[in-house]
Amino acid sequence: MGLSIKKVSERLGIPPHTIRYYEKEGLLPFIQRDEHGNRIFENKDLEWINLMTCFRVTGMPVAALKHIVDLALQGDSTISERRAILEKHKDELKKQQLELERAFEAVNYKLSKYDSIQNGKSDSSSEFTMNP
Repeated sequence: MGLSIKKVSERLGIPPHTIRYYEKEGLLPFIQRDEHGNRIFENKDLEWINLMTCFRVTGMPVAALKHIVDLALQGDSTISERRAILEKHKDELKKQQLELERAFEAVNYKLSKYDSIQNGKSDSSSEFTMNP
């Protein structure tokens, strides 16, 4: 049983124009159409769209995703190349995660400083210092 783009949009929480854009860019090469030209989505398509969306949220460029899709269409002989692309992206995500953890700690530090100042336990003269 196929789903319309509206149903897919509702189910995944993704605007229809995003789904159309992914298809236009070649990220959804297997979408079927009915006799009227309307897109028909199967569960496997929803899983793929969800994966593309997750990769985009991590900052992976559309061009890199398109390259992965193009390689996938060539068959299993390209798995090592696809894997290398994802490994490189994973390394970048690890770096971003460390940066975010450091920023999170800084925010928590400042919040605790403000709590201390508001509770009269410290003065604001040390507001701009951050000791680990």
